[in-house]
Amino acid sequence: MRLRLTPREDSFYDMFADSANNLVTGARLLVELISDGADRAAIAEKMRACEHAGDECTHAIMRRLNETFITPFDREDIYRLASTIDDVMDEMEEAADLVALYEIDEFPAGIVDMVEVLERAAELTAEAMPRLRSMKELNEYWIEINRLENQGDQVYRKLLAKLFSGDYDTLTVLKLKQVIDRLEDAADAFEHVANTVETIAVKES
Repeated sequence: MRLRLTPREDSFYDMFADSANNLVTGARLLVELISDGADRAAIAEKMRACEHAGDECTHAIMRRLNETFITPFDREDIYRLASTIDDVMDEMEEAADLVALYEIDEFPAGIVDMVEVLERAAELTAEAMPRLRSMKELNEYWIEINRLENQGDQVYRKLLAKLFSGDYDTLTVLKLKQVIDRLEDAADAFEHVANTVETIAVKES
């Protein structure tokens, strides 16, 4: 593979911004997915396209990483950041796919709160990526993502309590729990992205 013996390659910043903006698209599709009267199969298809776009962003970053000699920050951190962003998209897409496959039409009320956590985390992540250039004003980002993840944990536990309350039949519980688990995993993955950004910022400070 040819190495670029040129000054530091800064296109990674734009690529991370594109990847994070794709998370916002995915999170907003989740909002549509759980709305009353939504065409869940069609939205799940849009989510698959969004996931494929995310994969393309990740592959582009990896290709650039392999071609670049001098990177804006540690190579392993570039790899980790790209991978953790990709993980978020994977979890959201899997949740949407399960909703469509299981033909779920009704959700516990608390699922709206969980999806709102993901939407806000996506917006904050997209806002943070351009700030990687200066490594400034990032601490509020990872602090807020941590708070949102804790909020998501609380919502998740309440959702589980609702599922196991006896209001749902066993099969419905199994279906809904798989979806809710994926949403919780997405919230955790957002925190992993923020933790990676914090690591990068500390190293570069």
